[in-house]
Amino acid sequence: MESELHPRKVWLLVMVASLGYFVDIYDLIIFSIVRVQSFKDMGITDAQMRSDGEFVLNMQMAGLLLGGLLWGVIADKYGRLKVLFGSILLYSLANVYNGFVQDVGTYAWVRFVAGIGLAGELGAGITLVSESMARGKRGYGTMIVAGVGVLGAILAYFVSEWFSWRTAYFVGGGMGLCLLLLRVGTFESGLFQHNRNQQVEKGNIGMLFNQRERFTRYLYCLCIGLPIWFVVGVLVTQAPEIGKALHAQVPLSAGKGVMFTYLGISLGDVGAGLLAQRLKSRKKVVFICQLLIIFFSLWYLFSTGLSETRFLVLAFFMGIGVGYWATFVTISAEQFGTNLRATVATTAPNFVRGALIPSTLLYGWLVPKFGIIHAAMFVTLLLSAIAIFALTRLPESFDKDLNFVEK
Repeated sequence: MESELHPRKVWLLVMVASLGYFVDIYDLIIFSIVRVQSFKDMGITDAQMRSDGEFVLNMQMAGLLLGGLLWGVIADKYGRLKVLFGSILLYSLANVYNGFVQDVGTYAWVRFVAGIGLAGELGAGITLVSESMARGKRGYGTMIVAGVGVLGAILAYFVSEWFSWRTAYFVGGGMGLCLLLLRVGTFESGLFQHNRNQQVEKGNIGMLFNQRERFTRYLYCLCIGLPIWFVVGVLVTQAPEIGKALHAQVPLSAGKGVMFTYLGISLGDVGAGLLAQRLKSRKKVVFICQLLIIFFSLWYLFSTGLSETRFLVLAFFMGIGVGYWATFVTISAEQFGTNLRATVATTAPNFVRGALIPSTLLYGWLVPKFGIIHAAMFVTLLLSAIAIFALTRLPESFDKDLNFVEK
């Protein structure tokens, strides 16, 4: 049996992981919500809004990429709990400092440091929950973590509406520091403890690349998550610019769009988890989500004369489409042995976030050639096509015994 812990302890762990991801998402998405407000306050012109926004966002994503490597190795070598404590301390302090920045350059570097910290939370949390629950029920645990966690984006929106953008960063950092107190008394994964003395490589990222079958398995895991951050980071975050191209009836609010998208993601994560339990398949759920992404993204991008109400409704449904985030991370974790599981579960979501960099570069290259709408359509369809192909190459991992190691 994979979990010998008392059910009450397991669900306490799920609650703590959920709150951790709640704060993580708040701090991860806050820039997308306050981008325009903060840039105007620092004197950034409208002409520079999109390019400077992409620069700061890409710096944050680069931090996530680096942090994914760092925290994943630490989690497999020294334990999942060390990552949960270290990562939240780093990104909380960075977000407090973010409230004091005065220029785009400093803004970008602080978001880079915050990104490093933010990289550890989800992967370590999902790994810890997956390894602590019985295999037939672990989908419920990861579903709750994600479903509760993404609601942090909604809080981020309201805080940014009620207070200044600087205060919004202070609130995020403060919540993270308070959460450290709740982490005291949590416990390490039983599978990690059981396997820590085995004579196998632990947290060796090179193992993901030194064997063709294992590398392609990892690559396919990454590919199934590619559309998620393009939808959030471009289609919704750049709603003001896309709205202008669509001759929207009113200027579209990225902050409101992000809030409705994450409301959809929260519902989508819960729905994806429940549907996977019912179908006994995570792959089928991810395929359904790809179809939803394509349908609602194209509807949005074809909506000439878009009203604010239609935009928010479509943002919500696009959120449901990309609401397979926890399912994607769970699939990635289930594909690999205990000595590499946290490395994969931590690097996979952050490599996917980091993949927003080449996605936005491709998108930015296409915009002056074909226009912002057609560029967005092309990249969305390309990323979903890659995800569907990769999905067909991965074995089903539902109900898989996780008590094994990679050699």
